Amino acid sequence: MTFAPTPIPSRTQYVLEAIKHAILTAQLRPGQALVETELAAQFGVSKTPVREALKTLAGTGLVVMSQYKGVTVRLVDATMAREVYDVRLLLEPEALRRSITRKASLDAAQEALERADSAGDKADRSLANRDFHRALYLPCGNPLLSRMLDEVRDQAALVSTVAWATVPSWEREAAEHREILRLALAEEADAAAGALHDHIASFVRRAFPDEEDGGGAA
Repeated sequence: MTFAPTPIPSRTQYVLEAIKHAILTAQLRPGQALVETELAAQFGVSKTPVREALKTLAGTGLVVMSQYKGVTVRLVDATMAREVYDVRLLLEPEALRRSITRKASLDAAQEALERADSAGDKADRSLANRDFHRALYLPCGNPLLSRMLDEVRDQAALVSTVAWATVPSWEREAAEHREILRLALAEEADAAAGALHDHIASFVRRAFPDEEDGGGAA
C-alpha cells in the first residue's frame, strides 16, 4: 500500500493564514502594529515569508502598510463598513437567489449554521458565520460573482469582529440566519434573497448607530 504525501504549505502561506486567523478572531486588534522581526520570531521563519504574507493581507484589505507607521491591522469605521457591505448588498442576495434557482445543495450552509449554534466562543462562531454566508453564494453558478464576494469576505469578517466587541448581536443574527436558510430550503428564492438583504442591511446600522444609514453586514 502506498500513501500520497500530505502537501506541506509554504512558509508564506502558513504565516498568512496564522495572521489572518489572529486578526479575524480579535487576537490582533485594529490599529495594532505588525512588526516583521517579532512575527518572524513567533513563527520561527525568516522575515521574507512574513513580508510576503503582509503584502498579501494588505491586498485583501486586512492590514495597512505605511511608510511612516509600518504595518498595522486595518482600523474599522462606519465609512469602511458601508463600503464593504454595500458590495455585499448588491451582490450577495442575487447570488443566493441564483443558488436556489439552480437547486444547488445547501448542506454546507446547514452544517455551518449548526456549528455556529454550538460554538464555544466568539472566534469559532465568527468563523462558522463566515462559512454560512459563503455556502449560500458559492454554488450560484457564476465563479466570477463568487470570487467578487470572496474578495470582500475577510473585510466583512473584520467589521463583524469589531462590531461584536461593542454590540454582541450574534443571537439576533443567528435567528436571521435560520430564517434565511429555511426560506432557501423551501426554494422561496425571492423571499430568501430579501431576508438576506435585510439581514445584511441592518448590521452596520446597529453597530454604528450614530452614523448615517448605509449598507450592513453579518
